[in-house]
Amino acid sequence: MGFLAPRRVVIVGAGLAGTATAIRLLQFAREPLQVVLLERRPEFRNAGVAYHRAGNHWQHVFNIQAGRMSMFREDVDDFVSWANDEADRDGWPAEWSGFTFTESGPAPRRIYGDYLATRLADAAGEASDGVTLLDADGEVVDLEVGAGGVGVVVENCSLAGGPPGRTTLHADHVVLATGLEERDLPFAAAVRDHPSFLRHPYSAAGIEKILGVRKDAVVAIIGTLLSAYDSASLLLRRGHTGKIHMISRSGLTLRTYPSDHRHHVLDLPAPRLHADTYEGRDELVRRFRDEWERACAIVTREHPDVAPAVMTERVTKSWEPFLPAVLERIPSSDLRALLDAYGSLMATLRVSAVAYTTEIVDAAIADGSRLVLTAGKVDGIVGTGNGTLKLTVSSTGPTRTIEADLVISNFGREPDYERAGSALWANLLRKGIAAQHRRTGRGVEVDASGFLLGPDGVRPGPISVVGTPREGDEIVRYGRVGAFAFNLAAIKNHSVGVAATVLHHLESCYAERAGAAETAMAGEAFDRAVALDVHRMAARRRRDRDALSASLEEGLGAVRRALPAPVDDRALRFAVNRAAVTRLNDLSVTPRELRHLLGLAVPPGSD
Repeated sequence: MGFLAPRRVVIVGAGLAGTATAIRLLQFAREPLQVVLLERRPEFRNAGVAYHRAGNHWQHVFNIQAGRMSMFREDVDDFVSWANDEADRDGWPAEWSGFTFTESGPAPRRIYGDYLATRLADAAGEASDGVTLLDADGEVVDLEVGAGGVGVVVENCSLAGGPPGRTTLHADHVVLATGLEERDLPFAAAVRDHPSFLRHPYSAAGIEKILGVRKDAVVAIIGTLLSAYDSASLLLRRGHTGKIHMISRSGLTLRTYPSDHRHHVLDLPAPRLHADTYEGRDELVRRFRDEWERACAIVTREHPDVAPAVMTERVTKSWEPFLPAVLERIPSSDLRALLDAYGSLMATLRVSAVAYTTEIVDAAIADGSRLVLTAGKVDGIVGTGNGTLKLTVSSTGPTRTIEADLVISNFGREPDYERAGSALWANLLRKGIAAQHRRTGRGVEVDASGFLLGPDGVRPGPISVVGTPREGDEIVRYGRVGAFAFNLAAIKNHSVGVAATVLHHLESCYAERAGAAETAMAGEAFDRAVALDVHRMAARRRRDRDALSASLEEGLGAVRRALPAPVDDRALRFAVNRAAVTRLNDLSVTPRELRHLLGLAVPPGSD
């Protein structure tokens, strides 16, 4: 039976993670459901800070290939197909208006919000009866957990009829998709409001300031990875002649993907990263270097087709399944220290960038006359009194100063939620509804299903988490490193798993009772039912889902007949759906391989 009134899921944050989760809820739900998608910054809706139109110039492209940007892991070509066949190109510049997007090629980041908005509208239009989407603006500042659900406290909520000021919305389930938190920059405290200091390069005002600076101006960019490359490439493409300084503690720069790069997963031997007992950080780093050299030698010998530029990505990806067991042996204090010391290095080993972004910057670095790379810590920035800023940079050598007409900060992501400036997270941590991730200090504690956990390790209520706040959990649970612990790659899986889990708790057709031993006895019948449910969940047209749902009912009947004893229908449906989610979120293969393994090119059982 269904519920008399729709259940309500409130998603806090309408950027990439929130939008992806809303799409999956609309796609998966079979009983009446209202999905409320709340966003505190309307310009970030369906895009977030990474992709919103106002803060991304047309020359800001994805660092990875367009073919890896589908939000559907089981439909790897969806973004490229949309960009080529569906996108409204009115107003696009000449560089892109006639461009044919390819799997291995670039694409501008600013169009991604349009893609997500289109897929969200598609999902809402194809949703089952009684399943609806409600967009709303407002800042969620607190959650009030009660026996009947969660009160979502919203400031300046835009919902029609709501009172001005603070509003409390009832939710049967809350999904926290709050995105990136901004780091405080103590070294820039004295110049935070100075006209020559740009704190937010990914904003309309930031883009305008970069494009409007004198061509002979001295520009200092804090950072040497993607955000720094974005700013430097904008300057260089418009013919900047002044000196550009790129500064970071590591001095690391981006690697460049080959022009024909395609994502692939190698099956390499497990790294031998520990002895019988933990021997300390230094020994672990030594073992890591030895095993890294061994793995690279294996790739060179057994996979000669792998380009040297992507060898590190192949190795780090192949190690992911083995890292959780390695990390489990490391004391938390050492693990945090290792992540702080080597996080930037691991990020550059795990992912590169397309040549569109890197070539112009790398050429300027190699030339040395216009762009200078500096490895050092920015200790402070002060005004000079004549409109310029002076940076103090310390390193292993003498401390140096750099005077610049414009200083551009990198984004400055804050992984420690006890230091984040979010009123919502401050309240959740203070009240014990959330807890800082114990092992890594990055993000917050969640369980294997994505439920938020309190300091006691218990779920405080029906609250799930997707995206960036799960960084620490992704590191220790799945061995993901760098941006892959919180970016689109992780969000694709989060959105599927959390949407399914929410519906397991809200829809009357599920009950978490069937055990693996029971269902395993059904053999082929169970496997076929799971395949049908995978296809139902992946189907984006309602008529296809309805047809697959009918086939699934027949498949469930076959499972019941194959079992030696009766099983509760709701428990059986839960077991099948949980197995379907596991298959959809298989990390051991690429998305293209996954689509093939799931048989999604043709209906299951077709000739």
